[in-house]
Amino acid sequence: MTPLEIGLIICVATIVVLSLGIPIAFGLGLVAVVSLVIFEGIGSLDVVAETFFAGLAEFALVSIPMFVLMGAAVASSPAGKDLYEALDRWLHRVPGGLIISNIGACSIFAALSGSSPATCAAIGKMGIPEMRQRGFPDGLATGAIAAGGTLGILIPPSITMIVYGIATETSIGRLFVAGLLPGIMLTVLFMGWALFNAWRSGYDFGQLAERISLRDRLVILPRVLPFLAIIAAVLYVLYGGIATPSEAAGVGAFFCIAFVALVYGVFLRSWRFSRVWEIFRDSMRESVMILMIIGASALFSFTLSSLFVTQSVAEWIAALDANRWVLMGLINLFLLVCGFFLPPVAVILMTAPILLPIVTSAGFDPYWFAVVLTINMEIGLITPPVGLNLYVINGIAPDVSLPTILKGALPFMLCMVAGIVLLCLFPGLATWLPNFLMGPGI
Repeated sequence: MTPLEIGLIICVATIVVLSLGIPIAFGLGLVAVVSLVIFEGIGSLDVVAETFFAGLAEFALVSIPMFVLMGAAVASSPAGKDLYEALDRWLHRVPGGLIISNIGACSIFAALSGSSPATCAAIGKMGIPEMRQRGFPDGLATGAIAAGGTLGILIPPSITMIVYGIATETSIGRLFVAGLLPGIMLTVLFMGWALFNAWRSGYDFGQLAERISLRDRLVILPRVLPFLAIIAAVLYVLYGGIATPSEAAGVGAFFCIAFVALVYGVFLRSWRFSRVWEIFRDSMRESVMILMIIGASALFSFTLSSLFVTQSVAEWIAALDANRWVLMGLINLFLLVCGFFLPPVAVILMTAPILLPIVTSAGFDPYWFAVVLTINMEIGLITPPVGLNLYVINGIAPDVSLPTILKGALPFMLCMVAGIVLLCLFPGLATWLPNFLMGPGI
């Protein structure tokens, strides 16, 4: 049996196992172990434990629990509500300011929390009822929040970028900076479509509610500015070479917890100090889940490599001798389909080590490719059958049907496709800022 045939069997087995609802880490580990036993014999089990733990023996992985802790601290507080209110007050007189403030709040909160579901829940609970009350179509109101939540895996600090950097041995700091301008680009595309859709649906942007005084606009800023300062500080110490991602994440997590306790616990008395236990509990659960997937993916990758599946796939693609843009189109289609069924972390760990040598040999920048891959994963977050953001939004607004939410999110998927096209036409959107701040490098 050829390696490509073995790879096809493993691929089908993986799809079947994961479709049964088995947790991803256990599903990948099961397929990897069974494949090793079948094709290499029972003696291959000697390396299973060593390979699994070797996948976790990366110092950079320490940054993942820290960024998760940082997000859990923000998500446990009224920071999302305050961020939404602050933007709404400042953009109150701007035509379409409500939809802009919703998507803007999603992008900022997503950067703080790094969690798409948390962003959808935090901003959606305030934004969706308010938009529907002011006459925005149900599909637009729910679709905008669902799409806005996906920005968390692109706008730094991003856990998926950390995972990509570890899987491909690329600079995490450079990856963070590479995602900044594309993240802003997608945010602008989302805002543009939302405004156009609302206008086309007959929404009157001249209908403004009560006037908001300058005092009301200023009084809320002390609640949100510290968190924005944390994002800026984390990015500064990373691309400035002052700290490693793990160190920056640790300091960021500490200050997030400290600001939540100080602003909401001491001054506003709207946050209980007993919730610190909940923050650490939720952070541990999510971190263990991610690290289990990383360890199982390392074992899965080892299995594919030891059976020469990875090498054979790379050779087969190279033998196609296709135009590099045709090749990139096929890779995007492949990633898009993977994103329909698997979460971003699993897709990156399973595909990035295989695809990166092919991409770089075709002349594409690895950091540019990281951004393209991440946008593909964003699309997967708002497409069934996984489409986690869709189900979160449906839980917030149960009277809005899932097809309506999906229909409202579909144009935002097309905005992401347009973003990928723009990145292909203007790769400097992803590469210029890292080269400018950190110098050229691979």
